Amino acid sequence: MSRRALQLVNSVLALATIWLGGLSVLYGVDSPVYGSASVPAIPALDSNLRFMGGLGVGLGLALLWITPGIERHGSVFRIIWLCALLGGIGRLLSAGVSGLPPMPMMVFAAVEVAGVPALIYWQTRVADRSGRRR
Repeated sequence: MSRRALQLVNSVLALATIWLGGLSVLYGVDSPVYGSASVPAIPALDSNLRFMGGLGVGLGLALLWITPGIERHGSVFRIIWLCALLGGIGRLLSAGVSGLPPMPMMVFAAVEVAGVPALIYWQTRVADRSGRRR
């Protein structure tokens, strides 16, 4: 539960978020994530996928920005990751209403719903140990 390990995990997740978001912005429904699911090229869906990809890029960049002082940025850390948790809950609701999505999205949902509380707890512990909890 070290600070360095948290920084590494946060950075890897941030880079993955930026990469996946960037693919969505650039390719929309034709991105590798959605292309394998044969997502139809509906203009409203493509627009929303690209918009959400842009949000992912922004959130990933914010996560990278706070990583060097991760113990001092608890509020920002929690807000960003709680957004991911809410997105994961949305994925689960969608699976219940519309059926299971392709496997990558189920993996994302697992990270978002199960991993986020663990990340928040970990960051809180790191901040408490450093005496800089916010």
